[in-house]
Amino acid sequence: MNVDRIFLSEAHSSGKELSYLQKALQVKAITSGGSIVRDFEKDLEHYLEDKVYVNATNSGTAAIHLGLMLLGVQSGDEVLCQTMTFSASVNPILYIGATPVFVDSEPSTWNMCPVVLDEAIQDRLSKGKKTKCIVVVDLYGMPYQVEKIRAVPASYSIPLLEDSAEVLGSSYKGMPCGTLGDIGVFSFNGNKIITTSSGGALLLLDKLQKERATFLATQARDAAPYYQHSEIGYNYAMSSIAAAVGRGQLEVLKERIQARRDNHSFYCELFSEAKGITVFSEPSNDFFSNYWLTTILIDKEKTNGLTPEIFRLFLEEFNIEGRHLWKPMHLQPIFEKYPYYVDKMAASLFEIGLCLSRF
Repeated sequence: MNVDRIFLSEAHSSGKELSYLQKALQVKAITSGGSIVRDFEKDLEHYLEDKVYVNATNSGTAAIHLGLMLLGVQSGDEVLCQTMTFSASVNPILYIGATPVFVDSEPSTWNMCPVVLDEAIQDRLSKGKKTKCIVVVDLYGMPYQVEKIRAVPASYSIPLLEDSAEVLGSSYKGMPCGTLGDIGVFSFNGNKIITTSSGGALLLLDKLQKERATFLATQARDAAPYYQHSEIGYNYAMSSIAAAVGRGQLEVLKERIQARRDNHSFYCELFSEAKGITVFSEPSNDFFSNYWLTTILIDKEKTNGLTPEIFRLFLEEFNIEGRHLWKPMHLQPIFEKYPYYVDKMAASLFEIGLCLSRF
Protein backbone atom coordinates (compact mmCIF):
# COMPACT_ATOMS: atom_id res chain seq x y z
CA MET A 1 0.00 0.00 0.00
CA ASN A 2 1.70 3.20 -1.18
CA VAL A 3 0.23 5.63 1.31
CA ASP A 4 2.17 8.25 3.26
CA ARG A 5 2.45 7.17 6.86
CA ILE A 6 0.28 8.99 9.39
CA PHE A 7 2.42 9.41 12.49
CA LEU A 8 1.24 9.65 16.05
CA SER A 9 2.63 13.16 16.45
CA GLU A 10 5.06 14.70 14.00
CA ALA A 11 6.75 18.07 13.75
CA HIS A 12 5.31 20.71 11.45
CA SER A 13 6.86 23.94 10.23
CA SER A 14 4.98 27.10 11.12
CA GLY A 15 6.36 28.90 8.07
CA LYS A 16 7.72 31.55 10.42
CA GLU A 17 10.99 29.91 11.47
CA LEU A 18 13.06 31.14 8.53
CA SER A 19 13.04 34.81 9.50
CA TYR A 20 14.26 33.96 13.00
CA LEU A 21 16.93 31.63 11.62
CA GLN A 22 18.13 34.31 9.21
CA LYS A 23 18.39 36.77 12.09
CA ALA A 24 20.44 34.28 14.09
CA LEU A 25 22.80 33.71 11.17
CA GLN A 26 23.13 37.42 10.50
CA VAL A 27 24.40 38.04 14.03
CA LYS A 28 26.51 34.85 13.89
CA ALA A 29 24.46 33.31 16.70
CA ILE A 30 24.99 29.65 15.92
CA THR A 31 26.37 28.19 19.13
CA SER A 32 24.57 27.67 22.47
CA GLY A 33 23.29 30.52 24.61
CA GLY A 34 23.29 34.16 23.60
CA SER A 35 20.65 36.74 22.71
CA ILE A 36 18.51 34.47 20.51
CA VAL A 37 18.12 31.96 23.34
CA ARG A 38 17.34 34.77 25.78
CA ASP A 39 14.66 36.06 23.40
CA PHE A 40 13.10 32.60 23.23
CA GLU A 41 13.12 32.41 27.02
CA LYS A 42 11.42 35.81 27.23
CA ASP A 43 8.79 34.69 24.71
CA LEU A 44 8.01 31.69 26.89
CA GLU A 45 7.92 33.78 30.05
CA HIS A 46 5.43 36.15 28.40
CA TYR A 47 3.28 33.21 27.25
CA LEU A 48 3.28 31.88 30.82
CA GLU A 49 2.05 35.27 32.08
CA ASP A 50 5.46 36.06 33.60
CA LYS A 51 4.78 33.63 36.44
CA VAL A 52 8.19 31.97 36.09
CA TYR A 53 11.75 32.48 34.89
CA VAL A 54 12.65 30.27 31.92
CA ASN A 55 15.97 28.58 31.34
CA ALA A 56 16.16 26.92 27.90
CA THR A 57 18.03 23.61 27.67
CA ASN A 58 19.00 21.17 24.94
CA SER A 59 16.41 18.60 26.06
CA GLY A 60 13.58 18.06 28.50
CA THR A 61 15.65 15.32 30.14
CA ALA A 62 18.46 17.80 30.79
CA ALA A 63 15.91 20.17 32.33
CA ILE A 64 14.67 17.45 34.71
CA HIS A 65 18.26 16.63 35.70
CA LEU A 66 19.00 20.27 36.46
CA GLY A 67 15.66 20.69 38.25
CA LEU A 68 16.39 17.80 40.60
CA MET A 69 19.79 19.28 41.44
CA LEU A 70 18.28 22.70 42.08
CA LEU A 71 15.85 21.06 44.53
CA GLY A 72 18.77 19.56 46.41
CA VAL A 73 18.54 15.93 45.31
CA GLN A 74 21.83 14.12 45.91
CA SER A 75 23.24 10.63 45.66
CA GLY A 76 21.52 8.30 48.11
CA ASP A 77 18.30 10.34 48.31
CA GLU A 78 14.87 8.95 47.44
CA VAL A 79 12.65 10.60 44.85
CA LEU A 80 8.98 9.64 44.51
CA CYS A 81 8.02 9.50 40.84
CA GLN A 82 4.85 8.80 38.93
CA THR A 83 5.05 5.27 37.55
CA MET A 84 2.96 5.97 34.46
CA THR A 85 5.30 8.10 32.40
CA PHE A 86 8.14 7.99 29.88
CA SER A 87 11.54 6.84 31.17
CA ALA A 88 12.97 10.36 30.78
CA SER A 89 11.08 11.31 33.96
CA VAL A 90 13.10 8.72 35.87
CA ASN A 91 16.53 8.49 34.25
CA PRO A 92 17.83 11.81 35.70
CA ILE A 93 17.08 10.51 39.21
CA LEU A 94 19.58 7.75 38.52
CA TYR A 95 22.06 10.16 36.89
CA ILE A 96 22.35 11.77 40.31
CA GLY A 97 22.66 8.45 42.12
CA ALA A 98 19.31 8.82 43.87
CA THR A 99 16.67 6.08 44.14
CA PRO A 100 13.33 6.30 42.33
CA VAL A 101 10.25 5.17 44.25
CA PHE A 102 7.22 4.69 42.01
CA VAL A 103 3.68 5.86 42.76
CA ASP A 104 0.48 4.77 41.02
CA SER A 105 -2.03 6.82 39.02
CA GLU A 106 -5.61 7.85 39.74
CA PRO A 107 -8.46 7.34 37.23
CA SER A 108 -9.62 10.89 36.46
CA THR A 109 -6.37 12.33 35.07
CA TRP A 110 -4.16 9.19 34.92
CA ASN A 111 -1.58 11.20 36.84
CA MET A 112 -0.17 10.60 40.31
CA CYS A 113 -2.69 9.43 42.91
CA PRO A 114 -2.65 11.65 46.03
CA VAL A 115 -3.83 8.82 48.30
CA VAL A 116 -1.10 6.43 47.20
CA LEU A 117 1.43 9.28 47.34
CA ASP A 118 0.65 9.95 50.99
CA GLU A 119 0.79 6.23 51.78
CA ALA A 120 4.16 5.97 50.07
CA ILE A 121 5.65 8.91 51.99
CA GLN A 122 4.43 7.54 55.30
CA ASP A 123 5.70 4.04 54.56
CA ARG A 124 9.12 5.34 53.50
CA LEU A 125 9.28 7.35 56.75
CA SER A 126 8.45 4.21 58.75
CA LYS A 127 11.45 2.59 57.07
CA GLY A 128 13.69 5.51 57.99
CA LYS A 129 13.61 7.00 54.47
CA LYS A 130 12.80 10.69 53.98
CA THR A 131 11.57 11.60 50.50
CA LYS A 132 13.74 14.35 49.03
CA CYS A 133 11.55 15.32 46.07
CA ILE A 134 8.43 14.30 44.16
CA VAL A 135 8.19 14.15 40.35
CA VAL A 136 4.58 14.46 39.12
CA VAL A 137 3.81 14.20 35.39
CA ASP A 138 1.05 15.80 33.30
CA LEU A 139 0.24 12.92 30.95
CA TYR A 140 -0.89 13.36 27.34
CA GLY A 141 -1.65 17.04 27.91
CA MET A 142 -3.78 16.54 31.05
CA PRO A 143 -2.96 18.53 34.22
CA TYR A 144 -2.59 16.59 37.45
CA GLN A 145 -4.90 16.96 40.48
CA VAL A 146 -3.13 20.08 41.64
CA GLU A 147 -4.63 20.87 45.07
CA LYS A 148 -4.85 17.26 46.18
CA ILE A 149 -1.30 16.44 45.14
CA ARG A 150 0.30 19.65 46.41
CA ALA A 151 -1.37 19.27 49.80
CA VAL A 152 0.51 16.03 50.42
CA PRO A 153 4.16 17.14 50.06
CA ALA A 154 3.33 20.50 51.68
CA SER A 155 2.56 18.72 54.92
CA TYR A 156 5.99 17.05 54.82
CA SER A 157 7.97 20.03 53.40
CA ILE A 158 8.88 18.07 50.26
CA PRO A 159 9.41 19.99 46.98
CA LEU A 160 7.48 19.08 43.84
CA LEU A 161 8.94 18.95 40.33
CA GLU A 162 6.26 19.13 37.62
CA ASP A 163 7.25 17.21 34.49
CA SER A 164 5.16 19.15 31.98
CA ALA A 165 6.95 17.80 28.90
CA GLU A 166 3.65 17.09 27.14
CA VAL A 167 1.41 19.94 28.28
CA LEU A 168 2.56 23.28 26.91
CA GLY A 169 -0.69 25.23 26.57
CA SER A 170 -2.64 23.21 29.13
CA SER A 171 -3.85 24.77 32.36
CA TYR A 172 -5.61 24.08 35.65
CA LYS A 173 -8.14 26.66 36.86
CA GLY A 174 -6.55 29.08 34.43
CA MET A 175 -3.03 28.52 35.77
CA PRO A 176 -0.53 27.36 33.13
CA CYS A 177 0.89 23.87 33.49
CA GLY A 178 4.57 23.97 34.24
CA THR A 179 3.97 26.68 36.86
CA LEU A 180 2.03 24.41 39.23
CA GLY A 181 4.99 22.93 41.12
CA ASP A 182 8.15 24.25 42.73
CA ILE A 183 9.97 23.71 39.43
CA GLY A 184 8.48 22.88 36.02
CA VAL A 185 9.88 21.31 32.88
CA PHE A 186 8.89 21.52 29.20
CA SER A 187 10.08 19.41 26.26
CA PHE A 188 10.40 20.66 22.70
CA ASN A 189 11.26 17.31 21.19
CA GLY A 190 10.14 16.76 17.60
CA ASN A 191 6.93 15.00 18.63
CA LYS A 192 5.70 17.71 20.99
CA ILE A 193 3.02 20.31 20.28
CA ILE A 194 5.75 22.74 19.20
CA THR A 195 9.39 21.85 18.68
CA THR A 196 12.87 23.31 18.55
CA SER A 197 13.97 20.03 16.86
CA SER A 198 15.22 18.99 20.27
CA GLY A 199 15.19 21.03 23.42
CA GLY A 200 13.53 21.74 26.71
CA ALA A 201 13.07 24.37 29.38
CA LEU A 202 13.24 24.77 33.13
CA LEU A 203 10.47 26.89 34.67
CA LEU A 204 11.73 28.50 37.85
CA LEU A 205 10.13 30.68 40.52
CA ASP A 206 13.37 32.33 41.59
CA LYS A 207 15.83 34.43 39.56
CA LEU A 208 18.71 33.00 41.59
CA GLN A 209 17.63 29.51 40.56
CA LYS A 210 17.79 30.56 36.93
CA GLU A 211 21.30 31.90 37.38
CA ARG A 212 22.30 28.65 39.07
CA ALA A 213 20.72 26.59 36.28
CA THR A 214 22.54 28.59 33.62
CA PHE A 215 25.83 28.10 35.47
CA LEU A 216 25.41 24.33 35.69
CA ALA A 217 24.16 24.03 32.10
CA THR A 218 27.22 25.80 30.70
CA GLN A 219 29.91 23.55 32.20
CA ALA A 220 29.94 25.32 35.60
CA ARG A 221 32.64 27.78 34.60
CA ASP A 222 33.80 29.94 37.49
CA ALA A 223 33.97 33.73 37.24
CA ALA A 224 37.65 33.92 36.29
CA PRO A 225 39.64 35.32 33.33
CA TYR A 226 40.49 31.73 32.36
CA TYR A 227 38.72 28.38 32.39
CA GLN A 228 38.36 27.38 36.02
CA HIS A 229 35.88 24.86 37.41
CA SER A 230 35.07 24.19 41.06
CA GLU A 231 31.99 22.04 40.36
CA ILE A 232 30.87 19.43 37.85
CA GLY A 233 29.03 21.13 35.00
CA TYR A 234 26.96 19.99 32.04
CA ASN A 235 26.62 20.83 28.37
CA TYR A 236 22.88 21.41 28.64
CA ALA A 237 22.33 24.87 27.13
CA MET A 238 20.00 25.30 24.14
CA SER A 239 21.56 26.33 20.85
CA SER A 240 20.68 29.61 19.17
CA ILE A 241 19.52 27.76 16.06
CA ALA A 242 17.10 25.65 18.10
CA ALA A 243 15.84 28.75 19.90
CA ALA A 244 15.26 30.51 16.58
CA VAL A 245 13.11 27.59 15.42
CA GLY A 246 11.27 27.71 18.74
CA ARG A 247 10.43 31.40 18.34
CA GLY A 248 8.82 30.67 14.96
CA GLN A 249 6.92 27.72 16.42
CA LEU A 250 5.62 29.74 19.36
CA GLU A 251 3.84 32.08 16.97
CA VAL A 252 1.43 29.28 16.01
CA LEU A 253 1.07 27.61 19.41
CA LYS A 254 -2.57 28.67 19.82
CA GLU A 255 -3.41 27.19 16.42
CA ARG A 256 -1.58 23.98 17.29
CA ILE A 257 -3.51 23.64 20.54
CA GLN A 258 -6.81 24.18 18.75
CA ALA A 259 -5.87 21.63 16.11
CA ARG A 260 -5.12 19.01 18.79
CA ARG A 261 -8.36 19.78 20.58
CA ASP A 262 -10.25 19.52 17.29
CA ASN A 263 -8.58 16.15 16.73
CA HIS A 264 -9.79 15.02 20.15
CA SER A 265 -13.33 16.19 19.33
CA PHE A 266 -13.18 14.22 16.07
CA TYR A 267 -12.41 11.03 17.96
CA CYS A 268 -15.07 11.76 20.58
CA GLU A 269 -17.66 11.99 17.83
CA LEU A 270 -16.26 8.98 15.97
CA PHE A 271 -16.53 6.72 19.03
CA SER A 272 -19.63 8.31 20.56
CA GLU A 273 -21.76 5.26 19.79
CA ALA A 274 -19.01 2.64 19.98
CA LYS A 275 -19.69 0.39 22.96
CA GLY A 276 -16.63 -0.35 25.04
CA ILE A 277 -14.45 2.49 23.70
CA THR A 278 -13.90 5.54 25.90
CA VAL A 279 -12.01 8.66 24.84
CA PHE A 280 -9.88 10.10 27.65
CA SER A 281 -11.18 13.63 28.33
CA GLU A 282 -10.99 16.47 30.82
CA PRO A 283 -12.64 15.42 34.12
CA SER A 284 -14.12 18.87 34.78
CA ASN A 285 -14.04 22.50 33.67
CA ASP A 286 -11.10 23.07 36.02
CA PHE A 287 -8.92 21.23 33.51
CA PHE A 288 -7.88 22.54 30.11
CA SER A 289 -5.89 20.02 28.08
CA ASN A 290 -3.92 20.65 24.92
CA TYR A 291 -4.71 16.99 24.09
CA TRP A 292 -1.15 16.48 22.91
CA LEU A 293 -2.27 12.95 22.14
CA THR A 294 -5.80 11.62 22.01
CA THR A 295 -6.04 8.35 23.91
CA ILE A 296 -8.73 5.73 24.30
CA LEU A 297 -9.57 2.85 26.60
CA ILE A 298 -10.95 -0.38 25.11
CA ASP A 299 -13.09 -2.81 27.11
CA LYS A 300 -12.74 -6.08 25.20
CA GLU A 301 -15.75 -7.53 27.03
CA LYS A 302 -17.92 -4.91 25.33
CA THR A 303 -16.16 -4.84 21.94
CA ASN A 304 -16.40 -8.52 20.98
CA GLY A 305 -12.77 -9.14 21.91
CA LEU A 306 -11.21 -6.02 20.38
CA THR A 307 -8.00 -5.14 22.22
CA PRO A 308 -5.56 -2.22 21.89
CA GLU A 309 -3.06 -4.47 20.11
CA ILE A 310 -5.62 -5.73 17.62
CA PHE A 311 -6.69 -2.15 16.93
CA ARG A 312 -3.06 -1.02 16.60
CA LEU A 313 -2.31 -3.74 14.06
CA PHE A 314 -5.47 -2.82 12.14
CA LEU A 315 -4.28 0.78 11.90
CA GLU A 316 -0.85 -0.43 10.74
CA GLU A 317 -2.51 -2.07 7.73
CA PHE A 318 -3.38 1.45 6.59
CA ASN A 319 0.07 2.83 7.51
CA ILE A 320 -1.36 4.68 10.51
CA GLU A 321 0.66 4.74 13.71
CA GLY A 322 -0.96 3.84 17.01
CA ARG A 323 0.83 3.26 20.30
CA HIS A 324 0.08 1.62 23.61
CA LEU A 325 -0.07 3.88 26.63
CA TRP A 326 3.14 4.29 28.62
CA LYS A 327 4.20 1.02 30.19
CA PRO A 328 4.49 1.80 33.92
CA MET A 329 8.03 2.28 35.14
CA HIS A 330 7.73 -0.27 37.94
CA LEU A 331 7.07 -2.91 35.23
CA GLN A 332 10.11 -1.94 33.16
CA PRO A 333 13.07 -4.39 33.34
CA ILE A 334 15.52 -1.59 34.17
CA PHE A 335 13.40 -0.17 37.01
CA GLU A 336 11.56 -3.17 38.47
CA LYS A 337 14.06 -3.55 41.33
CA TYR A 338 13.08 -0.20 42.85
CA PRO A 339 10.32 0.32 45.46
CA TYR A 340 6.81 0.92 44.18
CA TYR A 341 3.41 1.75 45.63
CA VAL A 342 0.63 0.77 43.28
CA ASP A 343 -3.05 -0.06 43.28
CA LYS A 344 -2.92 -1.57 39.76
CA MET A 345 -4.37 1.56 38.12
CA ALA A 346 -1.39 2.34 35.87
CA ALA A 347 -0.95 -1.31 34.95
CA SER A 348 -4.63 -1.56 34.01
CA LEU A 349 -4.45 1.57 31.85
CA PHE A 350 -1.44 0.14 30.02
CA GLU A 351 -3.34 -3.04 29.27
CA ILE A 352 -6.46 -1.38 27.84
CA GLY A 353 -5.24 1.95 26.45
CA LEU A 354 -4.11 3.19 23.04
CA CYS A 355 -2.77 6.49 21.67
CA LEU A 356 -4.24 7.59 18.36
CA SER A 357 -2.66 9.51 15.50
CA ARG A 358 -3.29 13.16 14.78
CA PHE A 359 -5.07 13.62 11.46
